[in-house]
Amino acid sequence: MSDLTQIVILTLIAGLAMPIGASLAAVERISPRWLETEVRHGVVAFGGGALLSAVALVLVPKGVSDLSPLLVAACFAGGGGLFMVLDIRLAANKTPFSQLTAMLSDFVPEALALGATFTVSAEAGLLLAGIIALQNLPEGFNAFREITASTGFSRRQIVGAFTLMAGLGPIAGVTGYFVLSGYPQIVSGIMLFAAGGILYIVFEDIAPQSRLKNHWAPPLGAVAGFLLGVLGHMAVGA
Repeated sequence: MSDLTQIVILTLIAGLAMPIGASLAAVERISPRWLETEVRHGVVAFGGGALLSAVALVLVPKGVSDLSPLLVAACFAGGGGLFMVLDIRLAANKTPFSQLTAMLSDFVPEALALGATFTVSAEAGLLLAGIIALQNLPEGFNAFREITASTGFSRRQIVGAFTLMAGLGPIAGVTGYFVLSGYPQIVSGIMLFAAGGILYIVFEDIAPQSRLKNHWAPPLGAVAGFLLGVLGHMAVGA
């Protein structure tokens, strides 16, 4: 199987974790009610932990490797600033899509990196695809919950939209393989820009949603999500 075929398949599978997570959120019913609430907050925290692991273990380490400190600061701060402006606009229009924004801003840069990585190591690209898929699953779950709570879109419409979004993975992966593999500085800048935006979203929107009064288990979801990223990072390093 050629590298190009593997990139398309792997990024598509990683992207399809988004509608799979959304589908799980659509059918999830747990009794008693308090347990369902705690599980929901735990999944939100898990997604936040997974996003933090993506920033700390994938986006930032790979991003700083090819850029000067000045460019690192500009890209990272620029991402945080732009996502703040986006968050303000969404709040003004009463359309909170923080989870969806975080999911896509994580998925697309990592898919770009996956395509570029395949030019060096197919094994590392395979493991990176697995990490992306495991991150997208809880993120799809949380984004579905957020959209259903704040919009009139049906479950079928949301899952269908997430399925279409999975197509961004192969597009980004192939772009990284053919176009950006020769420009590591551009890939690094994109990853750092996304990292700054994700960090803003996690602490502005996702982390506050994970807290549940008089319940202490949901924060363990953040620990578990970050641990997932650590183990994946160790596997890639191995």
